[in-house]
Amino acid sequence: MIPNLQKTYDVPANRAVRHQVLRNTYWLLALSMIPTVFGAYVGLTTHMPFMGGGLGALLFLAVAFGFIFAIEKTKNSAAGVPVLLGFTFFMGLMLTPLLRYTLGFGNGGALIMGAVGGTAVIFAAMATIATVSKRDFSGMGSWLFAGTIVLILASIANIFLQLSALQLVTLVMAMGIFSAWMIYDVQRVVNGGETNYISATLSIYLDLYNVFTALLRLLGIGFGSRD
Repeated sequence: MIPNLQKTYDVPANRAVRHQVLRNTYWLLALSMIPTVFGAYVGLTTHMPFMGGGLGALLFLAVAFGFIFAIEKTKNSAAGVPVLLGFTFFMGLMLTPLLRYTLGFGNGGALIMGAVGGTAVIFAAMATIATVSKRDFSGMGSWLFAGTIVLILASIANIFLQLSALQLVTLVMAMGIFSAWMIYDVQRVVNGGETNYISATLSIYLDLYNVFTALLRLLGIGFGSRD
């Protein structure tokens, strides 16, 4: 009987911890949107120059992965949240070229708002599935990782190839893969697989960021008007 009693007392405690991690993750995720928006605003209003092409992409990846490494190193300290918010400011700044291009359309503002709303709807749906579903989605991790590597390689290749068809394929792939990552990452928190809310926020933030950028590009291709 002792094992059963131990389980009886441990399960509610574990649930309380998981609930707290999930709640802190959602709060920090919401907070992270503020420096993201501010970074985008700074980029748009200061007319900062951005390096394009393959070199620009490699530089962006180098800085982004440097931030991610720093976040993982500081996630258990008081510096973790400021480093994460610094990263989200940087990511907002890096939205500037895409936002400038989109605002070049006559309906650019509407496209951006549509992408924001669409991303929010996708996240709400994926988070609900992750929270409510009895299915274990942990097995998706290896497939999603492999798909992400393929997606990155295809995107880098298309910087040099400039193929419209390949661009559409990678954007649709990004929508599907990172929407699925949302389910995986949220359920890890719900099931107790991720107990650090800073790491959880980072993972879900990147999912949201990639879905937003892919959706905005797709909306620009399909509905952008120069009139």
